[in-house]
Amino acid sequence: MSAPPPKRRPREVFLRAEEPPSEYGKRPEERSVEELLEYGVVNLDKPPGPSSHEVVAWVRRITGIEKVAHGGTLDPKVTGVLPILFNRAIKVVPYILSEDKEYVGVMRLHGDVSEEEVRRVVGMFRGPVYQRPPLRSAVKRALRVRRVYDIEVLEVSGRDVLFRVWCEAGTYVRKLCHDIGVLLGVGAHMQELRRVRSGSLREEESVTLHDLADAFAAWREERDESCIRQVVIPVERAVEHMPRVVIRDGAVDAIAHGAPLMAPGILAVEAGIRVGDVVAIFTKKDELVAIGRALMRSEQMLVAKRGEAVRPESVLMKPGVYPRAWKTGKGG
Repeated sequence: MSAPPPKRRPREVFLRAEEPPSEYGKRPEERSVEELLEYGVVNLDKPPGPSSHEVVAWVRRITGIEKVAHGGTLDPKVTGVLPILFNRAIKVVPYILSEDKEYVGVMRLHGDVSEEEVRRVVGMFRGPVYQRPPLRSAVKRALRVRRVYDIEVLEVSGRDVLFRVWCEAGTYVRKLCHDIGVLLGVGAHMQELRRVRSGSLREEESVTLHDLADAFAAWREERDESCIRQVVIPVERAVEHMPRVVIRDGAVDAIAHGAPLMAPGILAVEAGIRVGDVVAIFTKKDELVAIGRALMRSEQMLVAKRGEAVRPESVLMKPGVYPRAWKTGKGG
């Protein structure tokens, strides 16, 4: 399981043009606490017991923030990474929901099977798998295909199998355990499950509800910002895996108003972007402006002198942060 997720952001960046340092905007780490909460994300370690909806209600009470959403439902008994988003950061929820996930769980077999046979059968579930959502699912129970990028047995103790799975969003691990049991001929069910990664957010960087409550109490009562800056991270951290396009200062306000990004407004672009890919649009100060759909490949964006390069689908930055330097309908 050491291979990186398939959608991890490419490392290679192509520079199209250069501009002097910007006097507008601010780096995400320089935001005030109030600004951080406007564009903030909590990488929450969900405890067992409450539903994801109940966790959101608790977070509202702890923080006093009304606009709160989660980025990926976990069953009440399931623990681990649950992205919590505040205010304008909620606009990235659809993109977080669609990212790959990683879990560690315990599958209990209903009969005795050799460890060798368990490992052999589990390995057969790498690749595309057919699944029908369970009866209590919130989605339509239509047969669908999901991809298991990797699955491995970590340990076998009697009828308990400790496993790790890296899969496409929307994969039902409970159903995966059931199907493995069927193929083994003895039956099986998911005994325990923990999500250890969701997109860019990982278990080792997660915080608890107690951490969150303590941080907000320290901020309110003592004006101590240090803890709140540890538990609430900028929304930019939640989209690190996305291909990135960096734009000129003069294009920022047009995008903030919902205009398409025109090719001349691009300063830098990451390698590997294809037409139709979801990309994140950033300022030179690493501020997330919007998320959109690429209308050109990376190479085309570098050489095009006109035309729409990216069409925004979700705009996060408020208008007016950068000066208006565009004509109606132009994004660059």
